[in-house]
Amino acid sequence: MREFGYQRAHDVPGALAVLGADPEARALGGGTNLVDLMKAGVERPALLVDLRDLPLDRIEAADDGGLRIGATVSNSDLAAHPEVRRRYPALTQAVLAGASGQLRNMATVGGNLLQRTRCGYFTDLSKPCNKRTPGSGCPAVEGEHRNHAILGASAHCVAVHPSDMGVALAAFDAVVSYETADGPGEVPLAEFYLPVGDTPHQETALPPGALITAVTLPPVPVAALSRYRKVRERASYAFAIGSAAAALDVRDGVVHDVRLAFGAVASRPWRAREAERVLIGGPASAEAFGTAADAELAAAQTLPDNGYKVTLMRNLVVALLTELAEEAGR
Repeated sequence: MREFGYQRAHDVPGALAVLGADPEARALGGGTNLVDLMKAGVERPALLVDLRDLPLDRIEAADDGGLRIGATVSNSDLAAHPEVRRRYPALTQAVLAGASGQLRNMATVGGNLLQRTRCGYFTDLSKPCNKRTPGSGCPAVEGEHRNHAILGASAHCVAVHPSDMGVALAAFDAVVSYETADGPGEVPLAEFYLPVGDTPHQETALPPGALITAVTLPPVPVAALSRYRKVRERASYAFAIGSAAAALDVRDGVVHDVRLAFGAVASRPWRAREAERVLIGGPASAEAFGTAADAELAAAQTLPDNGYKVTLMRNLVVALLTELAEEAGR
């Protein structure tokens, strides 16, 4: 590991000034991903700027009745917050599914959104990778890709985004707030992650030098009846091979509102808008849920070893929405 400097930031302008002064500086939240990448040699910062003392560690009511979640709130505190558990239960479930307790205690909300792919080619410096070295190639297309993308990928990258938390945030229309030296800004999570295209190394819409300050959840009444379900190759701490966050409002057997997002199938949390469109106004039945899943997954482009994900995600959607429909009818 390269030797590096370490500095604590105590306010946002100070953090931005230090990060802006050194192009080889990196922001440090909990370090649960960045430090791993430093050990692997993927990241080689000259300076780490510790953000944990910034006043961004609170969860507060937003002006519109939603929730504003500070960027340095730990994953553990987010999952345990009573308003998150009451109003957005799928978010709590997603965070608790995401890692071990020790990691959740350290990991931050902002850092979770910015974590990098766990593709083995990305973390292996002996292999080419377009995310790590643009133009070098994507060996996963011809190599190991069993857990790779089936939606929104390209010939330049088929890696998936590993966040569980991000899937629930995508389902509930979260908005990411950030600060730059020129002032504040915000971007909907739906636009936060850039399409892969031929530039997979450009992952987010954050301006250069920007620092995430908060994630805001709007008031989403349907989110009160929501769940997150994660499929993984072992029951203990592991990344998903497929996951979904869903919320459902059923009245007299008809779907009045629905939110659905997928994880571990694309380079970003995947909002299943076509499935939502098919469902709204129709019956809350297993057959309808399967039809909606088929409509969303019609765009899937599979590789030889990851086609199983299409069936997996269809079954997951049907099971998850059926459970929510049954709960709504009680």
